[in-house]
Amino acid sequence: MSIDSPASAPDSQVAGPRFRDLALSEPVLKALEAVGYEIPTPIQASIIPHVLAGKDVLGQAQTGTGKTAAFALPLLSRMAIGPKTPQVLVLAPTRELAIQVAEAFQKYAAEMPGFHVLPIYGGQSYEPQLRALRRGVHVVVGTPGRVMDHIKRGTLKLDALTSLVLDEADEMLRMGFIDDVEWILQQTPASRQVALFSATMPAQIRRIAQKHLKSPAEIHIRAKTTTATNIRQRYWLVSGVHKLDALTRILEAESFDGMIVFTRTKIATVEVAERLAARGFAVAPLSGDVEQRMRERTISQLKDGTIDIVVATDVAARGLDVERISHVFNYDIPTDTESYVHRIGRTGRAGRSGEAILFVTPRERHLLRNIERATRQTIEAMQLPSAESVNVQRITKFKQRITETLAAGELDMFRGVIEAYEQEHDVPALEIAAALAKMAQGESPLLLPNQPEAAAAEDRGRPDRGERPERKRPRSEADADMETFRIEVGHIHGVQPGNIVGAIANEAQLDSQNIGRIDIRNDHSLIDLPKGMPKDTFHHLQKVWVSGRQLQISRLHGPRPERVERPDHSRRPDRSEKPAKHSPREGKPLSFKKSKHPHKSPKKAR
Repeated sequence: MSIDSPASAPDSQVAGPRFRDLALSEPVLKALEAVGYEIPTPIQASIIPHVLAGKDVLGQAQTGTGKTAAFALPLLSRMAIGPKTPQVLVLAPTRELAIQVAEAFQKYAAEMPGFHVLPIYGGQSYEPQLRALRRGVHVVVGTPGRVMDHIKRGTLKLDALTSLVLDEADEMLRMGFIDDVEWILQQTPASRQVALFSATMPAQIRRIAQKHLKSPAEIHIRAKTTTATNIRQRYWLVSGVHKLDALTRILEAESFDGMIVFTRTKIATVEVAERLAARGFAVAPLSGDVEQRMRERTISQLKDGTIDIVVATDVAARGLDVERISHVFNYDIPTDTESYVHRIGRTGRAGRSGEAILFVTPRERHLLRNIERATRQTIEAMQLPSAESVNVQRITKFKQRITETLAAGELDMFRGVIEAYEQEHDVPALEIAAALAKMAQGESPLLLPNQPEAAAAEDRGRPDRGERPERKRPRSEADADMETFRIEVGHIHGVQPGNIVGAIANEAQLDSQNIGRIDIRNDHSLIDLPKGMPKDTFHHLQKVWVSGRQLQISRLHGPRPERVERPDHSRRPDRSEKPAKHSPREGKPLSFKKSKHPHKSPKKAR
């Protein structure tokens, strides 16, 4: 059976079944109502009945077409919450996707008390995963390498497995996971249901489908991934300036009519709206928690210009059509492409031009690449408006307030007070006017600081909030038992020290306290490890993945090369070496443990 489905219908289109027509369980329907979902997309309407019926599914679908809900909702509807054994296993190519899918299961199971889902992936300590598996889980979402490890260890048992989902199978093939996937398929019960999703269908994926799927329903999903040509798309790589400060600066420098600022959570809509209001903007939050009467009032105020900015979630903005929206701001980047397309489609209506701006943190670069790849469009990088340009705008607006006050008249009484003050205190009128201007401005400074030192620091960027620059530590006697290695992952790949420590400690069977200095540079990093690394461990680590890169570890011969400052100031500053937290423990022998689980294939620590 083959079905060809569009990815989504226009917002105004209410034809087709509702979720209540699809025989989903009552707890799942309650969770959907809580987040404001009523009508399934054509993708979900096509896939859900087959998965509910226990039928195998072969879906050709791009990332971001809504397929996660298409398999999660029916699988949850069929789930028995009593036994705490894995009933559903979802394989995903990356840590980020595994976490995203796990969060979706958790959201849709909000009305199912006792439900547990566990994401498992490389680069994270085994211990939390082992504890969760011992307590019992209903759904496991993981990367193939780590899932295979748990199966071999006997810590992940699949005897009660009823369903297996392969998400983004072609991506797993591209990343070298396909042998692991086949091995895992062979460990699952013959009676289990399989749903395989892939953007493309190369021969190897088609062969796996023919071998492991039983008379599957084949569904081809044509994604809505085009964006209007009259919408200019830009992104800012979040660096030293806090998101809210950056948003404020852009709002002050950009000329806009109406704007929607999209955040990921309901709480964030209120927080961002309150803080923008405190900075003088006419703004209101809009989320699924806002009752219909208040929602209609907010939209009406946006239309008539009473407010200029609405801070909203994706759910709350469904069906929102206001012609004066000139800008769409992605304060939090969406995790799927279709959400991005729908978001920015709120501007550029009726043939008008529109602006779409996106904030991207270093760890979210892969989501930016997904959006560009799916839409086949390049999103241009933007620079924050300079303090000087913001100050020009502030002064212009301040003068405009003076002009409007003069035009409004009714100044006779105040003019008399000023004349009296001028005579009594022998103070020039200009000085009095300056004092009154300061009073009118209040505690908020009129101008941003424009000092060269501050500007230079801002251009370089600072570490994200919550991070501290690493300090160099002097070499100790224990370092004599260490040697330095180079790994091919650095700042431009968004790597953090914890990613490196977790991956090497897990995959090399090495106590994390025996990992020495970590020096993260632009496109690579240097790390001190105990001398005497076994050859098989060395060769295995070359293939381990961290932050989307294979380590390709190699020994560094000679002294460490000096740092060279990077010319690209839009990225984070290089940080010096890791403090003593990851230095070898005193008095403890520095050695690699002999693995009880020999490496069979490369793992990917994402």
